Formats: sequence, structure tokens, C-alpha cells
Amino acid sequence: MFNFFVSDENRNGNSFLISGKDYNHIKNVLRMNVGDTFFVSSAGHSHLCALKEFLTDSLIAEIVEENCNDTTLPINIILFQGLPKGDKMELIIQKTVELGVSEIVPTEMKNCVVKIEDKKKDVKRSRWQAISEAAAKQSKCNFVPEISEISSFNDVLKRVKDTDLFLVPYENEDGILSTKNCLCEIKKGMTVGLLIGPEGGFNDAEIEALKAAGAKTVSLGKRILRTETAAITAVSMCMLYAEMMVEND
Repeated sequence: MFNFFVSDENRNGNSFLISGKDYNHIKNVLRMNVGDTFFVSSAGHSHLCALKEFLTDSLIAEIVEENCNDTTLPINIILFQGLPKGDKMELIIQKTVELGVSEIVPTEMKNCVVKIEDKKKDVKRSRWQAISEAAAKQSKCNFVPEISEISSFNDVLKRVKDTDLFLVPYENEDGILSTKNCLCEIKKGMTVGLLIGPEGGFNDAEIEALKAAGAKTVSLGKRILRTETAAITAVSMCMLYAEMMVEND
């Protein structure tokens, strides 16, 4: 079933007003008819709605069931991603949004191969945000994860203290046991930060600065992973652990 994101300002009692590209998609691409149902996500909640009426340039979706289809994880996962080259960032955004991250922070680091010019940063971010929205729709998220402004490594260091747990998958960390122990620290409602290094890996000084700030280095196994594989693997482990917490309640 399709899912659309609507501002809470567009809610009027028991219905939503849908306009713009979603209106066009519903009417002209999906060719939905009055009575057809779909999900509408607004203010972090998902509602089962039925198409009630087509207007000139908008439509009215009536709520059939409120607060259903909750796919939000019981933890907040913030992915800090060292800028990768090519279109790898698009793949990372798509897959980690599907897995349940709440925010992605593209991060400039010492060994980043790619350097994005200031004048191109807003264009990149807009493109990445659109990918996040598409992935959120596809995976029926209750909200669209934010793609933050491209941040410096020092900016990320300052955000370590704002998380309950900050993990750094690091190729020189020995043993997967450290990862298991860190995952066992996760509790419902926590904010977990994950910093993934770029293709060039972490600079030694960056690792030391992260540890001093309170971050914990962990292992993702004995193999050297590409940055996009490391991001998807790390988020997957946190997601699975969070889902198991729900199942065990």
C-alpha cells in the first residue's frame, strides 16, 4: 500500500488535504479512485486513509484508522557518514533510511577522497533529501529522515555528547565482542550515533579525538568493508537489536 507524507497543517479534523506532486501522482500516475486506500504519514504518525474527493488541484483523504502501521524504531539512529566518492552517498541514504535511521549527517573528514564545493552543497543536499523521501515512502516510514548540512569532523565531535551512545566501526579494533557489548547497552528511547569513515579510512588523530570525546570504537568483523557496506552493516545491527527489544516486550 502506498504511503504519502503530509504536513500536519494540512489536516482538518478527520481528513487531510493533499496537493502538489503527491496529488498528481495519486490522480494521474496511480489513477486512484474515490474509496481507494493508502497511508498518510504526518507529524511522526501513520494513518490509514481513503480517497474521499478530488478537487481542482488537490484531494481530500479521510482517515479510516489513526496511528496505525507504526514502523518507527524504539531508538534514534543518527548516521554520520564520511563523504564517499561518486554516487555511493545516494545508495547509503536509500538503504539506511529503509533500515530506520532518523538522521544522516554527511561529514567531511581528513581522508575523504571527494571534496564538495560550497556552491554545490545545497544542490547535493536537496538531491539527497529527495532520495530520503523516496526511500521513506517505499519502506513506509512514519517520517522522512533529515539529511543535515554537510558537517566538518569538528562539528561531529561536538555532537558526540548529544547522543547516549556513539559508535565508530574501526578496522583496527580487534574482536566482534566489543560490538556485542556496546549493542547490549542500547535501551529504548536512546539516541545512537554511528560514524562511518570514508574510502580513505580514519586518520589516527580522528580516532583519538573521538575516543576523547566519549565515542567507542567497535569492530564489524575481520574483513575490510567498503564505506557503503560498513554503513549498511552498522545500521542493520542497531536496527535488528532495536527490533528484538520490541519483540521481547
